[in-house]
Amino acid sequence: MPYQVGQPGAGAAISARGWVLLLLSVAVGFAVVSLAPPRVFAGILSVVPALLFTTIPLVTLHVVSGSDAGRMFRGYRARAFGLSVLFGIATLTASLAMALVVRPFAPLEPNRVGDVLANADAFAVGIFLVRTFIQLVGEEAVTVLPLLAVTWFCTAKMGIGRRGGLALGVAVSTLLFAAMHLPTYDWNVVQCFAVIGTARLVLTAAYLRTGNLWVSSGAHILNDWSIFAVGYAGSHLPIGT
Repeated sequence: MPYQVGQPGAGAAISARGWVLLLLSVAVGFAVVSLAPPRVFAGILSVVPALLFTTIPLVTLHVVSGSDAGRMFRGYRARAFGLSVLFGIATLTASLAMALVVRPFAPLEPNRVGDVLANADAFAVGIFLVRTFIQLVGEEAVTVLPLLAVTWFCTAKMGIGRRGGLALGVAVSTLLFAAMHLPTYDWNVVQCFAVIGTARLVLTAAYLRTGNLWVSSGAHILNDWSIFAVGYAGSHLPIGT
């Protein structure tokens, strides 16, 4: 675990003030991407909020860690890509399985991306892919950073063991990730905390297993782009031929 006091290979430990600044940067980044006026940031400018969402926490991490932000990222070669594919499949499978479990008891909201892409030309689709690529890397950052912060607080300040602190970090970060998706799915609490939360646990496992945010980001991108592709294809394939 990076930036943790007394752990071999953790790198420079982040101070209490640094962790607070990081959590504030996560909140600011989320506010930017959530409140950006769609009429202002349309077309190619739609990339700007996603870029700020991702870079604000990472730049803050760079500052408070003594230029050691790269410790969260490792090389991304064939093996790392293969792990992204495996975890991406696992994420999609786990979320679909949970959706089948909760669907008889609670209605599920569709992802509206298919509607957005239905009438998009190739240039608009390209911008969409660039924007979502950046934003999904940001979603990994703003989930893992609170995980690390809670783990640090539990172990360094509360005297909780590493496993207990990590478990609490995973729980809190999963809840935050699920809550971030409430506006996307029309505030469907069951869908976000059960289905999206299940997907998050697999993505978090990808990071914890590898210590590489590129792996969990790759899995996240492959998962979401697969869903987007199905929606896009469904709106473009001829029916009844």
